[in-house]
Amino acid sequence: MAEKIRWGILGAASIARRRVVPALQASRNGAVAAIASRTLDKAQAFADELHIPNAYGSYEELIADPNIDAIYNPLPNSEHAAWSIRCAEAGKPVLCEKPFAKDAAEAQTMVDAFARRNLTFAEGFMYRFHPQTVKVKEMADSGVLGDLTAMSVTFTFRIRSEDNIRLSKSLAGGGLMDVGCYCINVMRLMTGQEPERARAIARVGIQSGVDEWLAGILAFPSGVIGHFDCGVRAQRTHTYELRGTKGRILVETGFVMEPHETPIIRWWHGDDYEAITMPAANHYTLMAEDFADALVDKRPPRYAPQDGVDTMRAIDMLYASARG
Repeated sequence: MAEKIRWGILGAASIARRRVVPALQASRNGAVAAIASRTLDKAQAFADELHIPNAYGSYEELIADPNIDAIYNPLPNSEHAAWSIRCAEAGKPVLCEKPFAKDAAEAQTMVDAFARRNLTFAEGFMYRFHPQTVKVKEMADSGVLGDLTAMSVTFTFRIRSEDNIRLSKSLAGGGLMDVGCYCINVMRLMTGQEPERARAIARVGIQSGVDEWLAGILAFPSGVIGHFDCGVRAQRTHTYELRGTKGRILVETGFVMEPHETPIIRWWHGDDYEAITMPAANHYTLMAEDFADALVDKRPPRYAPQDGVDTMRAIDMLYASARG
């Protein structure tokens, strides 16, 4: 395999255009070699805009290209499993957008498909690679908060178009699937545990049929209580807070950091307060570089794909509670 991984992009999604393709192109160990869409015209327009050398009018053509080393899958949630498994069957490693699938059972079939073929597979939760997240995790694990007792998380934004795929029930949309999954993931990351119990209340859109707003509680084995809210009908915010017996950490910009942004970790310990300014970083690029290094060095990615299944299990628990 070449030292610089040749990426193929499966679909012309907005997240790929705005965030991931530029990040891949900026990586030290990767290059974007091809883009595929359901029509050649759409793929070619995407390729021309972002200076990608090859465009395909079907996903099958890209998957079959022997000059593609890895594939990024930003298709709608409902399509993640089918096309990721098609990639696995063709021997292609995949970085798949979050969340992995429609539910945990489907996510497990994806993980198993790659494991059987000894292929690299990872979920695209980019925030985990930012120096800010790494630092907060180190602080939480070091004991500076004392015993962690509670976490609170919020991730909301205002959807701007009623035909957005996030409002499509058939495409596995909804606030919990789109942004609530971050809330769950960061609670699991910081506690290092899986929730035992879940409760949720959802506000389902009359037209969309998906949860446009959801609030939830997760109970972890250590006694930590995590509570969160998420949705697609409110002013954008993405924060999280950890509270322990000795201190508190507040992260005001938690999940989508701009490449030029220097986020601040706010830390209270006893009567003292510190503001820790973190370096700017493109967390999408860091995620892509980890994936490419895993391929070149023949090692696992930083986060095992099974982690994506565990996030989906918590999502399943919350949806079950919300349905009553």
